[in-house]
Amino acid sequence: MYAALKRLVLGIIPRQSLFRYEYQFRFFYALGFRGKKFECNICRTQLSTFIRLKDDRLCPRCGSLQRTRRLWQIMNEGFLQENSRILDFSPSRSLYRVLKGYPNYLSSDLSGDFLAQVSYDITQIEAKDKSFDLILCYHILEHIEEDIKAMQELYRVLVTGGYCLIQTPFKEGAIYEDYSIKTPELREKHFGQDDHVRIYSIEGLKERLESVGFKVEQRDFKPEPDNFHGFGTEETVLLCSKV
Repeated sequence: MYAALKRLVLGIIPRQSLFRYEYQFRFFYALGFRGKKFECNICRTQLSTFIRLKDDRLCPRCGSLQRTRRLWQIMNEGFLQENSRILDFSPSRSLYRVLKGYPNYLSSDLSGDFLAQVSYDITQIEAKDKSFDLILCYHILEHIEEDIKAMQELYRVLVTGGYCLIQTPFKEGAIYEDYSIKTPELREKHFGQDDHVRIYSIEGLKERLESVGFKVEQRDFKPEPDNFHGFGTEETVLLCSKV
């Protein structure tokens, strides 16, 4: 039902206008989900349920996904400071609305599908060395053919003592990539999405990140009994520091 409603709205309202007024539209939609059983930890809306979207749970008020709410939880464990210089690649709109209020927040996107202030090529970031205290790189690297070059750039623009929070889809075993696979149809078949170029394994991604200098901490999350904030049942996030 949600997917059908989204297609209907996109057919009526131009995408950029929808981006601009989405939060206002969602206010009325979310009224039907009022309750006390759950709460979105980003917009703080209390809900009777999250919207079930395949294997995800979406907040009807701000549109946050499971992984976005988990990221926000992690960021508030000491990674996010008021004066942090933050670089956010292809930001979630739900987080963008919160983070844009920080004085040193910078969002970047090349695709045109996200709200962003700049359009950095992640393999050639137009910023000086040690420009950022915190970098958010969520579901980005699986889109990048020259991923080692992107990792080198992330390391370069991060300050010593800073963190880059990274997540991608993961698989068991080794990294699966084949650059001869070019068409959207084949990429979806092999990598799970038509604009992905690989599927990482956790260990494989850690090794590549460590090869460019990062110290990598693996954070694994398991199901919670009441799952009050609608997190994913199993998630892995890589906390990459520059020491």
